[in-house]
Amino acid sequence: MKRLKNIILTFVLALGSVSCVSKLAYTEPELQLPEKFQYTATADTASIANLEWKQFFNDPTLQGLIEKGIKNNYDLQIALKQVAASQEKLKQAKYMQYPDVGFGVSGQISKPSKNSMNGQSLNLFLGQSHVEDYNAAFNLSWEADIWGKIKNQQEVSRMQYLQTYEGSKAVQTQVVAAIAQGYYNLLMLDKQLAIAKSNLELSSNTLLITQKMWESGDTTSLGVQQSTAQKQATELLISQLEQNIAIQENALSILVGEMPNKINRTIEMSDTSLPQNITAGLPAAMVSRRPDVRQQELVLLESNAMVGIAQANMYPTLKITANGGVNSFKFDNWFQIPASLFGSVLGGLTQPIFQKRQLKTDLEVAKIQREKNVLAFRQSVLNAVGEISDALVSNENLKIQERKATEQATTLKDGIKSAQLLYRGGSANYLEVITAQGNSLQAELNLASIKRQRLSSIVDLYRALGGGWK
Repeated sequence: MKRLKNIILTFVLALGSVSCVSKLAYTEPELQLPEKFQYTATADTASIANLEWKQFFNDPTLQGLIEKGIKNNYDLQIALKQVAASQEKLKQAKYMQYPDVGFGVSGQISKPSKNSMNGQSLNLFLGQSHVEDYNAAFNLSWEADIWGKIKNQQEVSRMQYLQTYEGSKAVQTQVVAAIAQGYYNLLMLDKQLAIAKSNLELSSNTLLITQKMWESGDTTSLGVQQSTAQKQATELLISQLEQNIAIQENALSILVGEMPNKINRTIEMSDTSLPQNITAGLPAAMVSRRPDVRQQELVLLESNAMVGIAQANMYPTLKITANGGVNSFKFDNWFQIPASLFGSVLGGLTQPIFQKRQLKTDLEVAKIQREKNVLAFRQSVLNAVGEISDALVSNENLKIQERKATEQATTLKDGIKSAQLLYRGGSANYLEVITAQGNSLQAELNLASIKRQRLSSIVDLYRALGGGWK
């Protein structure tokens, strides 16, 4: 026991004589963020991204679709499985600082040549031509974390776990936004279908009037043909819209993890509402809130730990190994205590001298990778700010477009009534009626599209700011 204590004391002194842990401090890269987002009047700390998705989307039907998507969407489920796998690796990493312990049992019979020194010695001392050896022992191996290599390896595992966690949040924000976009697109198609059916009724009435006028000799067959063609064009549009509705319903069903099916909806696009007070918050807050940006920063933190590991590999390694158990050359007294007991402890410092520049290369490559990840982090922030700016400018301009499109649709709708009255009175021809109806149809379809685009721009802004994972 005294010798064992001396060995342990020697290595404790050796451990204390070397330098301290070399864990590299992390400094967040300078980002030079603006004080406020472009196209915002003032810098406001509040942000719509702080709202939970159930608060942001108040339509019960949409909420139900999003709940299904979060529960059943396969992309999101895969991301969560990746989180679970990395969590297991993180648990394992916490034990890296402990020694490896194993237990082994072995038996060996050796029969040397009778003409060999070992063979003659066996006959002389043991009176037999073979030797047996039975061993049962615990084996221990431990590496002292002098330079912080193990701590950095644990840090790598932790960063990889957090990356998958942030990655799952990023997938959820995308799934939530995609479901909302698909739902609003479906409502737009419903509105356009209703507009087309209403226009079809007008076209049918115009055709009926034109046929009566042709029968009475007040117009030519060309008028009947033109009116018929307009009605057919509207019927074609209705068929195309019904096709697009079915395809959009299928896409939404797949997004929520279900087989393609009809989507039940009880409201129209005009009944939808989203938060009117659109606040983007501060750019600096977005960096810590948006999952994909945060994920890229964690990649940078991982590469910083990898530099520490590469650096520690260039320094001495202190390893201690020990084994002990029972050993005997006879089976019948193998476990005879204490005669069969044995034990040994071995420790040593190993310093790499010449590794064909491999360790130096590993360190330089790790530093370069860290620099690459700094650039990737800055690019992710730049992309995020760009997406937010795009959504803000789209929302502001779509407000104006929606107002102008509403005025245009109202004007052209009134024009249809005027054209029909003049046509019946003989003051306008069939081409003016057809043109008025066609222009009104196109204006109303365009208005529905602009309303959907505005809803989409608000959803885009919510996602770009990092909303949707709460």
